Amino acid sequence: MKQYIRVIPVVWKNIMKMESSTSAVKKSIIEGQAEIRVSSEKVFYNPVQEFNRDLSIAVLSVFIDDYKSEKIARNKKKSQEGVQNDNIEEIPVTILEALSATGLRSIRYAKEVPNVTKIIANDLSEQAVETIKDNVIYNGVDNLIETSHDDACMLMYKHKSPTKRFAAIDLDPYGCPSIFLDSAVQSVQDGGLLLVTATDMAVLAGNSPETCYVKYGAVSLKTKCCHEMALRILLQSIEHHANRYSRYIEPMLSISADFYLRVFVRVHSGAIHCKKTTSKLSMVYQCVGCDNLTLQPLGGFKPNPTEKNPGQMKSCLPTVPPVGEFCVHCNQRHHLGGPIWSAPIHNAEFVSRVLHYVEDNCHRFGTSKRITGVLSVVLEELQDVPLYYILDKLFGRVHLETMPMLKLRSAILNAGYQVSFSHASKLSIKTTAPAQFLWDAIRTWEKTHPIKPAKLEADLAAKFILSQDIKSTVDLTERPDANPVSRKNGALRFQFNPAPYWGPGSRASINVGEGKMSKAVRNQNKKGKKQEKREHSPRSEDESRKKQHVDDTLVQ
Repeated sequence: MKQYIRVIPVVWKNIMKMESSTSAVKKSIIEGQAEIRVSSEKVFYNPVQEFNRDLSIAVLSVFIDDYKSEKIARNKKKSQEGVQNDNIEEIPVTILEALSATGLRSIRYAKEVPNVTKIIANDLSEQAVETIKDNVIYNGVDNLIETSHDDACMLMYKHKSPTKRFAAIDLDPYGCPSIFLDSAVQSVQDGGLLLVTATDMAVLAGNSPETCYVKYGAVSLKTKCCHEMALRILLQSIEHHANRYSRYIEPMLSISADFYLRVFVRVHSGAIHCKKTTSKLSMVYQCVGCDNLTLQPLGGFKPNPTEKNPGQMKSCLPTVPPVGEFCVHCNQRHHLGGPIWSAPIHNAEFVSRVLHYVEDNCHRFGTSKRITGVLSVVLEELQDVPLYYILDKLFGRVHLETMPMLKLRSAILNAGYQVSFSHASKLSIKTTAPAQFLWDAIRTWEKTHPIKPAKLEADLAAKFILSQDIKSTVDLTERPDANPVSRKNGALRFQFNPAPYWGPGSRASINVGEGKMSKAVRNQNKKGKKQEKREHSPRSEDESRKKQHVDDTLVQ
């Protein structure tokens, strides 16, 4: 006798059925074209990451076309006849999912990503591998998916040889991915794709800078643009591992969403290109007073013309420091963080093609509206401007009423600078305008929206900022182009908390159904519950009577 219980979360429309029998209880989860059956609560599944999986499928679908075309062109160039390998189907495409858990992602890749030759679904847990095998057979993709029970790093080290490397490697660990990066950058094909997820946002966002350095080789800062800085710390970590083997990365798409980061980077070989890495990395000076950020590149290039090569460039070391002992805006000191990746974190042309692919196949993705909205904002981002400001924090720093977003964007555009949102924050301001202009705009706003004198006297940094002369011409007249196209079209740009208990969940669990996060719920306010329990226990009552007797004796 089978019983079916249908559970539809608000956002994802996943379907989960309960199959009860005399031996075990099985849960069936449908996502995309895949359906997985799980008989144990000790296999990890989180429905919140359907967006992650949908986006990965779209990116892989576009990437594989590029990968095959490039391989064919390269083979033709090497071939004397210029005819070999002109059939796109003859280029093998092998994908490794190093941490497969239920096998859902691999099954979706097999069913939804075209032109895939083979997928290896690996997991360290023997129980998980058995679940993967059952799900692969159940979905009829055993001709494409090969299961593996191995340590992820060791499996990738076994594929270091150029003839055994993977076209794409997907790393979606629980927490920090850094322990897998050394083996991953060695076992991916030249021009191959790394898909990396990081869920330890507290470390990357500045809550534990020393731990961030241990894991990623960079000091994180607790700043308002922490989500983009986290992306840039992860990218520099991948680049650092790749450089050891004369390889370097090309970020194709870097996303901060919900509780995690997801980056898609191509890995290329070439020792001469690795020398450019220092010009792509920067240290970050953060003012402790106004939170202004100043980047200091680790290296750069200057013209070095010769007769044979007039356009030749030569690497050089920049002069330091870029800031004085005290911040020019608020007269406070600085913290030092980094290094971070300061080059572009997206490939706009590639992102545009992924966006068109999703729009053309929107019926295939349960989160197509969100993907379309996020990628639209990504395409509008200023690619050469690292990090961003937060609107309400800028004005909150000097205790002013917040200026409307479109008015500030208009002021920036009226001054001849560029401005955009960042996909990482709804109130972000990414701009080419210097910090001096932004503070001048705030000082101009203060003329018509004055601060209370008591607040100004209590905050020396705010008093210093607002006491400075306005050096820029600030025009607050609103203009139509200050409103970006994605905002005009009402795109789903920034996702609110999609469901209760939507975070990363506990390790190795199915984060759906009535029992999800029960441990977290059970532990809420546990200290208060323990105290209340002690107060009402018989022993506590006896102790209270004894204490009262002692108190009465002392009073007498």
